[in-house]
Formats: sequence, C-alpha cells, structure tokens
Amino acid sequence: MIAVVGHTEPAEPAGSAEPTGPAEPTGSVTEVVRVLVADDHPMFRAGIGMLLDTDPRTSSVGEAATGTEAVALALRLRPDVIVMDLHMPDQDGVSATRQILDQLPEVGILILTMSDEDEAVVAALRAGARGYLLKEAGPAEILAAVLSVGEGASVFGPSIARRITALLTGAASASAAVSAFPELTEREREVLELIARGMSNPAIARHLVLSPKTVRNHISNIFAKLQVQARAEAIVRAREAGLGRA
Repeated sequence: MIAVVGHTEPAEPAGSAEPTGPAEPTGSVTEVVRVLVADDHPMFRAGIGMLLDTDPRTSSVGEAATGTEAVALALRLRPDVIVMDLHMPDQDGVSATRQILDQLPEVGILILTMSDEDEAVVAALRAGARGYLLKEAGPAEILAAVLSVGEGASVFGPSIARRITALLTGAASASAAVSAFPELTEREREVLELIARGMSNPAIARHLVLSPKTVRNHISNIFAKLQVQARAEAIVRAREAGLGRA
C-alpha cells in the first residue's frame, strides 16, 4: 500500500435540490492525466507506457531516455505528470526534476527508481518531486501513484515512507540534542543519542566507525560536561530531553 499525503475526496455539493439532467456515471473522469515517462531502459519505458494507455484515466504522451530529453520533452509537451528515473545518462533525474520544475512548477513528478538510499530520497524531495516509488512496485500501485500525483498529492512507497519517517525523527532528535545540550560537540551528541537508545560501547563504536578508546573518551567528556557520574544518569538526562526515541 502506498502512502498518500494531501489528497482528499471531493466534498458533496451543498443543498438537496433534485438533479435537472441525467446523473454522471459513477467514477467518471473529466480529464485524462497526460504522462511523460523518462527512463533509460526501453523495455521499462514501453511497459509503463502500455500500463498508462490501457487505463482510460491516463495517457502516455512521450518517452525520454535521458535527463536532457526529459527536460526538452517536458517543456514541449507540458504533461500533467512525469514518471522519472533517477539514474539516466547525460543528466540524472534529480537535476532534470529541478530544471523542469523551475519552468513548469505545476507538473507533478513521480520518481520511479531502483534506489532507496537516504541520499537519493532526500535529493529527489528537495528537488521538488511529489512522489517516490521503487521499481518493485506493482502495476496497480504505480497507476494509483500517477493518478494521485496528478491530483496534487504526495505519494511514497511503504519502504520510502518508513525511511522518510526515520529521517525526520532523526532530524528532530538531533535538534533536541542541540537545544538541550549546547555544551556538547556534534559527535558527543551523536554518542549521547546512542547511549540513550541503550547501545553498549562496542555497539556505538561499530555504528559510528570509531575505535573503542575514542568512544570511551567521548563518553568521559559527556559525563564531565553534563556533570553526571553514571551511564544510567546520562540516559535519564538524554531521554528527558527527547533523545533515544528513534
């Protein structure tokens, strides 16, 4: 199931007057969502195009094999939605997304890619993409995402939604640490966050790729700056400040 943000069902019209003409069929669509597909794999582009053309609510209006082609076709065709891969020759999907939205801010861009790395997700969202799905998504999920993005909603696959939540939680935790413990260095705040999660010194060393001795030194500095004598006391102070909840 995809996570959709910002979409609501249309409100029922006010009043109870009788209709003056025949009712519209349930589920009728007044406009077809015009979609440009940008991906460097011909078979994948063709498959997405067929999926879009077999549904009466969507239509494939063009295909691009590179980021540069995606920008040029977007400006010429002005689609409602662009299904964009991240890794393409000539120009990557993030750069193409940013360039397109600079000139066509009304276009909805749905990233459809193999990459689920945090850096890729953050870069795409910062560039202005409305949605992010992995290519392992099924046809129904992709079609639903295209329609939702076309309506102005933000759409994320399950694993991407979890990553975004983790990233936001981590950012909030880091902000809380800075506010509560301004005397600590950035690295000491990272160590305190992991202490608050209940991690041992060896686990902290592996997580931060530090030597055990360096971790011990950081913990000694933290205890001195917070004026605590024991690990349990440091954990209580950290958790009271909102750390250790990720």
